[in-house]
Amino acid sequence: MNDRLEPIDCLIVGGGPAGLTAATYLARFNRRVVLVDCNESRARYIPVSHNCPGFPFGVSGPDLLARMRDQAAQFGIEPIEARVDTLERSDGGFLAQAGRRAWQAATVVLATGIKDRFPDIAELERGIADGVVRICAICDGYEARDDRIAVLGPAATVVGHACFLRTFSRQVCVVLSEAGEVAAAQRARAERLGIEILPPPQAWSLDEEVSSTIISCTASWPGSQRVFDTLYPVLGSEVKGHLASAIGAARDEHGELIVDADMRTSVAGCYAAGDAVSSVNQIAVAVGHASIAAIAIHNALPGNAL
Repeated sequence: MNDRLEPIDCLIVGGGPAGLTAATYLARFNRRVVLVDCNESRARYIPVSHNCPGFPFGVSGPDLLARMRDQAAQFGIEPIEARVDTLERSDGGFLAQAGRRAWQAATVVLATGIKDRFPDIAELERGIADGVVRICAICDGYEARDDRIAVLGPAATVVGHACFLRTFSRQVCVVLSEAGEVAAAQRARAERLGIEILPPPQAWSLDEEVSSTIISCTASWPGSQRVFDTLYPVLGSEVKGHLASAIGAARDEHGELIVDADMRTSVAGCYAAGDAVSSVNQIAVAVGHASIAAIAIHNALPGNAL
């Protein structure tokens, strides 16, 4: 580790929409900011979103991130490609280390996000890129309207997700991800909406057309198969919260960070934004979190009048 620490006003961990927004705001407030990103934003999976404000003809996740990085760069923000290994409280703020670099930060924004749980499907990322495997029904359920939709998840929670997707298609099936009994009330709810409940399949496969584009997915059982246009895995996710835990920030029963109206965690000087916070996991929400946090941080720091 370098002997000399770099003192900064704010360390931002995570370079997705939340982290980049917080960095842009704080840099425009003339604050000394470092953004560390390990290139794991969920946004990079988005093939095209028509749910992002300001992009009426859609935008891919990688393109959106590139635009946001370009915007941050106008104010001197160049993300450091690294993983923050350790974060600890120290006098007057926080001490963070990423490889051989370290910073003494007055404040921290944790925009670390979440990691989705995916089924074991060969060429899963191609399926996501081609829009056959989808991650967020709120984001793109409209894009799957009238599709044959499979909703894959555990018995305890999957029916609720399938009922939401009935907003967009009459052809929705529940496919259980593991053995389990669907509660009678949930089974009756599914039956009222014409949602069939299928047992866990032996295998999934993604099906190509001549142009090598994935166009459908197939669930297989002994002696039978079902073909779907769209698969929504709803297997849950894991909050990337190890840094928050290291400094004692409070998390809820799902592991998500608990924040107040200014996006402050339970640890003074530590803020959080985006999917790691208990909320709806949406780009627009993450951007809103980050702008609130950045303004609160600027107001909480000593004045920096020119």
